[in-house]
Amino acid sequence: MTIVKNLSKTYNLNKPNAFLALKDIDLAIKDGEMVAIMGASGAGKSTLLHILGTLEKYDTGSYYFDDKDIGKLTDRQLSRLRCEKIGFVLQDFGLIQEESVLSNVTVPLYFDKTSMKELKAKAEKALDTVGILNLKKKKVRYLSGGQKQRVAIARAIVNEPSLILADEPTGALDSKTSDEILNVFERLNQQGKTIVIVTHSHDVANYCNRTVNIIDGEIVD
Repeated sequence: MTIVKNLSKTYNLNKPNAFLALKDIDLAIKDGEMVAIMGASGAGKSTLLHILGTLEKYDTGSYYFDDKDIGKLTDRQLSRLRCEKIGFVLQDFGLIQEESVLSNVTVPLYFDKTSMKELKAKAEKALDTVGILNLKKKKVRYLSGGQKQRVAIARAIVNEPSLILADEPTGALDSKTSDEILNVFERLNQQGKTIVIVTHSHDVANYCNRTVNIIDGEIVD
């Protein structure tokens, strides 16, 4: 269970250009759910996703994930939690263009003393899960947008995290490829992964179990 209570976040706190990004957010996500967070640009959805991923800190309120009070963890503990429990998928893929598909997927494993044999086996398993094991030796720069996003998803799941966070994962893709990528997320969800997708698209949200709408930093339903 992922639980956020009365959480607020202000950028440039105590400065003339202070901006309230999130206000009194209450949100509970059950293990195994697939949830869409919807809102216009600047509504606060990406900020919320970054907080859920422990990439950003919040000002007030509380956040509990994996039975831990996130606000009480050290930076080192947060880094370990991200590595072991959370996978990230970005709109722009965030891949190393000149490296192979396999090399890109293994990146998260270098932070955990994984042997080269196990590292390769885990990466190949993740690539097989998303249907592109046959591309493992190909350089990322030669891939299509949909293939790149599959590599990004494989990298996100290589450590077998319990929570996958995706920020506009289909924003750079055409409708057919978007459907293919969302089908990958659906299969991962059916395997027990908790998935949170930030999107402005109702088509994407329709793939999810439920939708959380954010307007001006507040959840409205």
